[in-house]
Order: sequence, then C-alpha cells, then structure tokens
Amino acid sequence: MAAVPRTTDSDGTPVPQRLLAAATRLFAERGYDRTSVQEIVEAAGVTKGALYHYFGSKDDLLHEIYGRVLRLQQERLDAFADADAPVERRLRDAAADVVVTTIENLDDASIFFRSMHHLSPEKNKQVRAERRRYHERFRALIEEGQKTGVFSTATPADLVVDYHFGSVHHLSTWYRPGGPLTPQEVADHLADLLLRALRP
Repeated sequence: MAAVPRTTDSDGTPVPQRLLAAATRLFAERGYDRTSVQEIVEAAGVTKGALYHYFGSKDDLLHEIYGRVLRLQQERLDAFADADAPVERRLRDAAADVVVTTIENLDDASIFFRSMHHLSPEKNKQVRAERRRYHERFRALIEEGQKTGVFSTATPADLVVDYHFGSVHHLSTWYRPGGPLTPQEVADHLADLLLRALRP
C-alpha cells in the first residue's frame, strides 16, 4: 500500500497553507525575485520535497497567492450578481466587496501586481483569462442597469469597469491598516462614487 503524503504539520496547519503563508510574507518583504525556494521552505518549516509535492515551482506559489484571492472574489461576485435584489443594490454590494476583500488580502494583491511579469507565459495567460471573467461579470451588472434605464448610458460600461478597478488596483500603494478609514469605509466611498457616476 502506497504511503499517503502528510497534509498537515505538527501544529495541524495544512502544509500548503504553511508554504503559502511563508511565501506571501517573504515575497512582500523581499520581493519575489529575491526570495529563494530554500528560504520559503525554511520559513514554513517543511522540506523542499513538500513544496514540490504541492507546488511544482516558486512560479506556482505566486500563481496560487493571487488565484486564491481571485477565486474568493469571483465566488462573492457571482453571489451578489445572482441575488434577488435591484441591480443598483447588486452592483453597489459587488463594488464595495471587491474593495474590502482586496484590502483584507493587500499583501497578496500587491505582490501579484509587482511580480506578475515573473509568471510563465502560460500562467500569465491563465490569470488574464480569470481576471477577464471577473470583469465581464461585473460589467454585465452595469450593462443590465443601462439597458433598464437605471444607469446612464453616457459612459461605456467597459470604461466604468476600468474606472472602478483602477481604484481597486491602486489600493496597495496607499492604504495602510490603522489609518483614518476602515476597509468598509473606503469600500463605501468608492462604491458610492461609482453609483453617482452611473446615475442618469
């Protein structure tokens, strides 16, 4: 009978989570290109064999750091978009939520935007496709409101999406925990700006 790889460490934390936490911390402190695989496994308290069992490479770790946030945001956007509520409420909830989840995962987001060019062409293409799916679902809410007359059609939906996500991607350059605004307050301000821009 083949041995089953151990999935948790001595403290009960799953090994993949230990590796991701260590990689996230080191990439945020030192940068992706200045962090070695050896430093990651030492910080996680696991072996190189464990890393290569769960992640084929350092590149895979970077991809997963971003992927886990994007999956969370996609699931939440899908839930907001499918809710039984007026389109204005669904869009506002989705617009605020992406701000809060980005701030709650600020290291992940900033690492990714600084280091995305290190991904292999195949993974880069995959991430762009995943992000495009998210943006298309968000844009569909705007288009729904425009078609029903709830939102102004003066600005194309694509530009509205770029406007909001430009603000979201910029968060990692200025937002600091413990500042004057909570994540929810920042989210409410940005979502309200978006809705004001869309009102007829």
